Amino acid sequence: MDSTAQPDDFAITAQVSLVEQSFRTLKHGDMFGVFDQRGDIRRWPGGTEGIYFNDTRTLSEFEFLVGGHSPVLLSSTLRDDNATLTCDLSNPDLPGLSSNLIHIRRSRFLWQGTCHERISIRNFDTAPHSLPVEIRYGADFIDLFEVRGMTRKRHGVHEPAEVGAAEVVLAYEGLDRRRRSTRLRFDPPPARIDEGRARFDVELAPGGRTLIFVEISCDREASTRLASEHFLSSLAEQRRWTRQNSARAAAIETSNEVFNEAMRRAISDVTMLTTEKSTGPYPYAGIPWFSTCFGRDAIITALNMLWMDPAIARGVLLYLAENQATGNDAASDAEPGKILHEVRQGEMAELGEVPFRRYYGSVDSTPLFVMLAGAYLQRTGDVGTLTTLWPHIEAALAWMDQYTERDAGGFVSYFRQTEEGLANQGWKDSFDSISHADGSLAEGPIALCEVQSYVFAARSAAAVVGRRLGYAQKAAAEEAKAHRLQLAFEERFWCESLGTYALALDGAGRQCKVRSSNAGHVLLSGIAAPDRAARVAAGLMDKTFFNGWGIRTLASNEQRYNPMSYHNGSVWPHDNALIALGMARYGLKLQAERILGGLYDSSLYVDLRRLPELFCGFPRRRGQGPTFYPVACSPQAWAATAMHATLGACLGLSFDPAECNVVFDRPRLPPFLSEVRLHNLSLGEARITVVLRRMGNEVAMNVAARRGTIHAVLRS
Repeated sequence: MDSTAQPDDFAITAQVSLVEQSFRTLKHGDMFGVFDQRGDIRRWPGGTEGIYFNDTRTLSEFEFLVGGHSPVLLSSTLRDDNATLTCDLSNPDLPGLSSNLIHIRRSRFLWQGTCHERISIRNFDTAPHSLPVEIRYGADFIDLFEVRGMTRKRHGVHEPAEVGAAEVVLAYEGLDRRRRSTRLRFDPPPARIDEGRARFDVELAPGGRTLIFVEISCDREASTRLASEHFLSSLAEQRRWTRQNSARAAAIETSNEVFNEAMRRAISDVTMLTTEKSTGPYPYAGIPWFSTCFGRDAIITALNMLWMDPAIARGVLLYLAENQATGNDAASDAEPGKILHEVRQGEMAELGEVPFRRYYGSVDSTPLFVMLAGAYLQRTGDVGTLTTLWPHIEAALAWMDQYTERDAGGFVSYFRQTEEGLANQGWKDSFDSISHADGSLAEGPIALCEVQSYVFAARSAAAVVGRRLGYAQKAAAEEAKAHRLQLAFEERFWCESLGTYALALDGAGRQCKVRSSNAGHVLLSGIAAPDRAARVAAGLMDKTFFNGWGIRTLASNEQRYNPMSYHNGSVWPHDNALIALGMARYGLKLQAERILGGLYDSSLYVDLRRLPELFCGFPRRRGQGPTFYPVACSPQAWAATAMHATLGACLGLSFDPAECNVVFDRPRLPPFLSEVRLHNLSLGEARITVVLRRMGNEVAMNVAARRGTIHAVLRS
């Protein structure tokens, strides 16, 4: 192992707050970019900016200078669909040139492993100007885990730059013997070019304009077209792809334009984060730290988006089935039937310096996989896909059987098989996230309360799927196992003194008597008794949990509570969405409505209306927004889908493919929404547009458009 261990080996310890920098992010496929508001990538210690490809920073410096100085920022924005970053700049004061006479517009997008940029320089002066323009660049080719804060004792070799008249190639051969390269192409050719800079002597007549095109490709051969031609054709392809993918989902339009902005940005974020695999669309977890395939994150994202776009769930299920573990491997925590946790393609993963090349160290991905499969069938009636998935569902169930057989309590628990793996393997995977009431850390094997709920949901779903596919005996067996689990769970996990379910059982079978948001996930599956579900929900909405923006991960009166921690007192949008879905299952719509209100209110204070991965858990203060977490990913897929899922919970939205019905069960609308219009809700090829209006404490419904055999049903 070449990496220096941290207290939590894989904690994100980047030295600079992402919030402080107001970064702009772009992504397509396995490439993403993190830029400052000028569009630059600045080289400085602890910096996160860069272009990344397959978990390697392939460009670590890219600065545009006018007369040796940075231009003055006018504005910086992403298109509503996240397709293009546009930075408007002006010249600084220079000898012989006053400020704000030259306008510079940088337009940038990513497409198929290449970053394309067009720089427009226009003279608004009545006199001509000669302008020295320079682009500085460099590539450190460091692994993403190094950017996150890990250190390495050894690195590979940087090759000498290959410099041509209009291009330069920077390359690195890693210790894994893999060559990684970055090619920069310029159009028109620079006046001077070397391994670290390209200089242009720009002549501008009064009112005149010049264009400079830059193309940055990773591990690609040079295009035969000029960078300017490639820019225009690639932009057209990218816009077409973006429109097609965003149009696939249902659309939300409401009486509240700010809410509409937040929902549109969220859909654009999911579209941007989604990568096309051979198995279909797959949402990567988040930028910058988690832009890769994660099992748990993608499953929850797919569940949250299921009512809007079931194609994502299908793509996630097929990819995870294709990559399901078939053998035992302690280093990757793999066991037959287990569902993937994480995939990495960087040098450190290839060398085994981090265990995540193909890593299975999550205890919940496997039951969540089966749970999603059942939810997908219920949403779509797609028996064909479930027939394909059935052997993988059976393998996942067999893995769960194996775990319950080796646990004295009959629960699915976890422990890492090597010291290099994740210590905690639920969604709260920080080293200190599972503790006892006195703050001492729980020792494994650990059985988390929410994981038992997921297992219950998985077995219940398998029973439904099995019957639909003609496996009646298997269905009955899974139904019986679900019933036994429900009885054992209520007996062992309920903690009367806390009025909620214990966070976990440790390796000795002792309850971790800690009030946590994990108990809210128990409501998702229906495993909780109704009276206890109501008590859990009431506790989660008291002031020790609900801080005005959302439910904290840990109650504020717990020993390990820290509002600035990753998992011990922060507020996660996706966590709140899953809790809201669980509350709605038990008819607790008022509580779900409050959660939606908190998430909406937080979006009012966030750049681009984009909910980040998490907030700090400090109490809400009058006239102030939430306190941001310094290294939270933004965008993050399951955060982007949180308000969609919570709105669906409030509306009581479900689907009945057999009857061709879209069902709204006792819907509620929060005070900030008087009307919601859901465009193109789908069942197969049929589409329906439904309008819901708040009428006092009731909600009225009417159908605005319909194509094919599909109906809307309101249950009050």
